[in-house]
Amino acid sequence: MGRSGRRAAAAALPRIRDEHGIDLVIANVENAAGGFGVTEKALSELERAGVDFFTSGNHIWDKREGIPLLEERLNIVRPANYPGNAPGRGFRVWRVKDTSIAIINIQGRVFMPPIDCAFKTMDRCLEQIGNSCPARIVDIHAEATSEKVAMGWYLDGRVSLVLGTHTHVPTRDAAILPRGTGYVTDVGMTGSYDSVLGVTKNIAIQRFLDMRPVRFEIAGKDLRCDAIVAEIDDSTGRARSIEHIQVRVEE
Repeated sequence: MGRSGRRAAAAALPRIRDEHGIDLVIANVENAAGGFGVTEKALSELERAGVDFFTSGNHIWDKREGIPLLEERLNIVRPANYPGNAPGRGFRVWRVKDTSIAIINIQGRVFMPPIDCAFKTMDRCLEQIGNSCPARIVDIHAEATSEKVAMGWYLDGRVSLVLGTHTHVPTRDAAILPRGTGYVTDVGMTGSYDSVLGVTKNIAIQRFLDMRPVRFEIAGKDLRCDAIVAEIDDSTGRARSIEHIQVRVEE
């Protein structure tokens, strides 16, 4: 979430990669630049921090200069169920050592902009990926917990991980579903916890009191990095383990 999130990632990711022996780091970056959208500077900064691949969500369109990056960069995806000829791709196959991993981005429709069906779009994505890539990671960017839980069950046994994003609030339900898919309703947020979802408290509260538009500012205290650490069997695509971690960053 904004500059604070990038600072937290830079401080936390080297430790996370070292302690857990991480091969691939994926970050949702729809709020990476000022809380809304992305820029090349923000993505490059996160790559230096240790991020390998980027997913996104509804705010990926908020910065004009960030939209061409969806075409220019091979390590970023936008939600696959945007209709028409939206820039970028909804999934990519990424090579990690000797393993190919399909990374898929999807967006929910409940309390969100009206776009194509996430469930039917997932079916099409998996059909295009085929059986040659067992390891498959899905970022479902959605507001409603019910929609994310439903997607987890819908994809159980068909993908390796279903990771919910969007609400900035981590959920304590990380689990491996019966057919081998690792699931969590929301990964959480990397940024300031002395805030309202990363936004300066007083500004966010005033918005609720007045119900009028205000200019959000990114908060900067109590920095934390929320993450899911998972292990995938690259031969079967099944999740072997999944856990949520939160790293506090010394300021």
